[in-house]
Amino acid sequence: MKVIIVGCGKIGETILADLTEEGHDLVAIDNDPDVVEEITNIYDVMAVCGNGTDCNTLIEASIKNTELFIALTSSDEVNMLSCYIAKKMGAKHTIARIRNPEYNAESLGFLRQQLDLSLAVNPEMLAAKEMFNVLKLPSAVKIETFSARNYEIVELVLKEGSALTGIKLADLRNKYKAKFLICVVRRGDDVYIPDGNFTLLPGDKIGLTAELSEIQKLLRASGIDKKQAKNVMILGGSKIAFYLSKMLTMSGNGVKIIERDEEKCSVLSESLPKAVIINGDGAQQELLLEEGLDSVDAFVSLTGMDEENILISIFASTHEVPTVISKVNRNELAEMATKLGLDCIISPKEITSDVIMQYARALENSRGSNVETLYNIMDGKAEVLEFNVREDFKSTGIPLKDLRLKKDILFAGIIRGRKPIIPTGNDVIMQNDKVIILAANQRLNDLNDILK
Repeated sequence: MKVIIVGCGKIGETILADLTEEGHDLVAIDNDPDVVEEITNIYDVMAVCGNGTDCNTLIEASIKNTELFIALTSSDEVNMLSCYIAKKMGAKHTIARIRNPEYNAESLGFLRQQLDLSLAVNPEMLAAKEMFNVLKLPSAVKIETFSARNYEIVELVLKEGSALTGIKLADLRNKYKAKFLICVVRRGDDVYIPDGNFTLLPGDKIGLTAELSEIQKLLRASGIDKKQAKNVMILGGSKIAFYLSKMLTMSGNGVKIIERDEEKCSVLSESLPKAVIINGDGAQQELLLEEGLDSVDAFVSLTGMDEENILISIFASTHEVPTVISKVNRNELAEMATKLGLDCIISPKEITSDVIMQYARALENSRGSNVETLYNIMDGKAEVLEFNVREDFKSTGIPLKDLRLKKDILFAGIIRGRKPIIPTGNDVIMQNDKVIILAANQRLNDLNDILK
């Protein structure tokens, strides 16, 4: 598929790398010649130095034959204008990065309609939603929700002495009466799709699928649940901090934001009247302690520097803050942070890439894809996809145990109507179901791809 990406910053390069890996024909546009040179040195793509709103630049990038046009510059207005011009010049589908909080749901809907945008993505809003979900279920380090809304995949890190370790998975289901499925395990650098004989160990990161109520039942019964975070301290007054604070205060949580820029503090004070805004340098440990770090339920580090987020999060962990979340965009630093003991690392660029990759996979199927949702889990080593079961699926009505599946494929859930089902070997797939598939070491575009 021919794809043009305008803007090759952190998010643009991440999406470019993911789409290149999937074999798409890419053209990158950026107005910085150094960025263009770096992109062409690293990736096997064509790159054009220019402005995404310039017709000649778009012609040079072969806009007329483009199926997907993605604008990811730092300017919302440039992104929207680029998409509008690209659409007029022949691009079939357009995606714009729109991050300004002033574009609320109503105005954004109007703009999408008027500009004929296929999709608008807000990386900061997406990251804030993921953080909000974790704060509502703080035993988890990552939570992904499927179309039924009450059906989720939750990632947990098992600590030393956890009640879930040392027991075969088949025995766990009997010991705890909750309806759940442990569908994937990361142990070190290896990822396993476990069977009933698999035994969990301390340090394992597990992927657990179930209804939210069943997950909570399991966590309570096994003694590894944490109370919901009522008081949250946020370091850094970024757009993510704004979105997250708005969600938290609307849910009745206490929020305190520490920001060193006085002007930002004034803006946040006006827009978040229910939050406490502190003007100060959060890198100073004394300030964090004075503002009550020892008594908060959660600490979220959202400064613009990955290194600072990691170091201050480690400091918060040493003061036994129950839930610590760090924003880290650089992959190598995220891996380092995990090894240093930080379990909950959230990357806006990876979350945004998931959304766009889901849309790109949908376009690849000429009949309109049956991919409903796509998530990368286990630090990018596995994917979870939600498919609509259409009439062209070859194996409806056959028990799952009789299906000839490719290696490293697992049925993680079935949603029939609004009823989630934890599948067993005797369950069957029916037309119009939604099925949740876990895949390791491979790429799926269509539900039929799971079959040998």
